[in-house]
Amino acid sequence: MKLLVTGGAGFIGSAVVRRAIADGHEVVNLDALTYAANLENISSVAGHPNYAFEKADIRDRAALDRILKQQAPDTIMHLAAESHVDRSIDGPAAFIETNISGTYCLLEAARAYWGEAGRPDAFRFHHISTDEVYGSLGPEGLFEEDTAYAPNSPYSASKAASDHLVRAWGETYGLPVVTTNCSNNYGPFHFPEKLVPVVILNALAGKPIPVYGTGENVRDWLFVEDHADALLKVVQRGTPGRVYNIGGENEARNIDLVRMICAIFDRIRPERMPHEDLITFVKDRPGHDLRYAIDATRIREELGWRPSVTLEEGLERTVKWYLDNEHWWRPLLARQGVGERLGRAS
Repeated sequence: MKLLVTGGAGFIGSAVVRRAIADGHEVVNLDALTYAANLENISSVAGHPNYAFEKADIRDRAALDRILKQQAPDTIMHLAAESHVDRSIDGPAAFIETNISGTYCLLEAARAYWGEAGRPDAFRFHHISTDEVYGSLGPEGLFEEDTAYAPNSPYSASKAASDHLVRAWGETYGLPVVTTNCSNNYGPFHFPEKLVPVVILNALAGKPIPVYGTGENVRDWLFVEDHADALLKVVQRGTPGRVYNIGGENEARNIDLVRMICAIFDRIRPERMPHEDLITFVKDRPGHDLRYAIDATRIREELGWRPSVTLEEGLERTVKWYLDNEHWWRPLLARQGVGERLGRAS
């Protein structure tokens, strides 16, 4: 296939780009290169004959029309989004503009392109979203594809709105859409403002490791390369109009995840052990969801996918990647907001 991937210089998007190229697909990477994007994420494929880069904003309809006409992709994988909950608390406007208005603009450009191409059956608009649209779970239960939406942060509300737009464009205009909602991703190339890279880099530097509240919040952790594999299966074999939940089958409390990373550092960097002494509990963020957990039965039964990387294996691989790639993360620490406590508004 020839894929147009929006946000392909970001964390998950770059994993999709790298995997798609490795699988023999052509890829057009469309990215506005905002603060969390990094062309180093896709440097390994930058010179590949099946790879092309287009710098553009998904809110720029003229640019989208030009790129779709020139590049003529078989499908669109839409990953471009503002995605950090804490930043959405401090500045929700960017999330509304990119995640809602940008998705609308991309849907309209895709609809026009698809129509001018004769509405080919093989075309797909694959919208990549999050399990956070479903809100918060109690101690029991799992998010299913028909779980009612109940977003609790400006970020998750903006993603919920974009999910609804995609569904509506499928129902109203017949655009062949698929949507995936994933659990928390982690792995190499993760921008250093999210929990796992913050813990790794603070442990490495011997700095306090901040944990919100008491660390009881539970997340299902999905290794990013497993996620990329799942997304490519959905875009190739998923049924138009369907939603597929993608989970890592790796639930853990935040405090336990942090302790696992500390234990890895105790083993491979024992000179500073015990790293667990660096854990510092800080004031919780507003609207912090208690628990996310995904029922991935549909994608397992329909498409034969399930995660291959355990949390223990994935964290070990991730820690070692950061230790081996200081040249990648060191410059990012100077970017706006990185290393600062965000999301204090209440």
